[in-house]
Amino acid sequence: MNNLYKRDCLRLLDFTSLEINNIILLAEKLKKDKKNNKEIPLLKTKNIALIFEKESTRTRCSFEVAAFDQGANVTYLGPGSTHLGVKESIEDTAKILGRLYDGIQYRGHDHKIIEILSKYSKAPVWNGLTEKFHPTQLLADLLTIKENFPEKKFCNIKCAYVGDAHNNIGNSFLEAALLVGLDLRLVAPKECWPEKKLFKFCQEEAKKKKRNIICTENVAEGVKNVDFIYTDVWVSMGERKEIWEKRIKLLRPYQVNRNMLNMTYNSQVKILHCLPALHDQKTDMGKSILKKYGFQNGMEITDDIFKENQKIIFEQAENRLHTIKALLVSSLLKKNNL
Repeated sequence: MNNLYKRDCLRLLDFTSLEINNIILLAEKLKKDKKNNKEIPLLKTKNIALIFEKESTRTRCSFEVAAFDQGANVTYLGPGSTHLGVKESIEDTAKILGRLYDGIQYRGHDHKIIEILSKYSKAPVWNGLTEKFHPTQLLADLLTIKENFPEKKFCNIKCAYVGDAHNNIGNSFLEAALLVGLDLRLVAPKECWPEKKLFKFCQEEAKKKKRNIICTENVAEGVKNVDFIYTDVWVSMGERKEIWEKRIKLLRPYQVNRNMLNMTYNSQVKILHCLPALHDQKTDMGKSILKKYGFQNGMEITDDIFKENQKIIFEQAENRLHTIKALLVSSLLKKNNL
């Protein structure tokens, strides 16, 4: 019996360390099979609902291609295309979709919504992103880290997450570090540190296993000797412009640039970014923000550093597909013989 069968994925702490590692191993195999044209579609009779209250590129494409590769059918429910929480309660929506579909993906703002979907749906529910957690992104990140250091255990790898750590990536990175043993430094101004309760829990549990998780405002201390620097865009569409201005002012010293890389004392340090990135002025948003706030060469990451590391960054993005596929196969098959 597959112990991940019909299991939800609302956050990474829904799983054990062993289960996370098994998902990563399965993703490696599925990725290899796809590259070698040896993939076997195992989800031919499955139907999946993709609820997107918040728009997406990578998450939607990854879930759809993962499902199609495995022979499953999908229904895309975009922003404004359902009665979810407006004309029909989330509870009632979960009950009917759980009868019609074998699995439900939800991407939206309020984490409470996905918790209600999970509670009342008979089908497994997967978190494509909420304001609190982004587990499918971190699964892809762990696969990317493992691919770049295949001979190293996670517990021997040092990562610095730089920028706004008070967001879904920061929260999910804390949980990932606790589960697999990464040495994690969240490098950010105190105003951008994660919520105290989650941080304290992850840090104390990590200490019991002789692992290291810290928050620091000191960039030099945080990035010294790390194997990876990870950053994310500092602003999101839909936020008030006053919030942007305050956050950008706080985070300006935390831009990933040449000077920061020199502080690592590691000439082989690798850069991760979950995308999209405001590294140039080739988008309307990038052009307006960089000009307004006086950035000459990217915002959270400079254009030169982004381009030097684009191979691993776009591999990281592709790995969303393979880890999401592993999640679907794991939770939709009663017996997983892969």
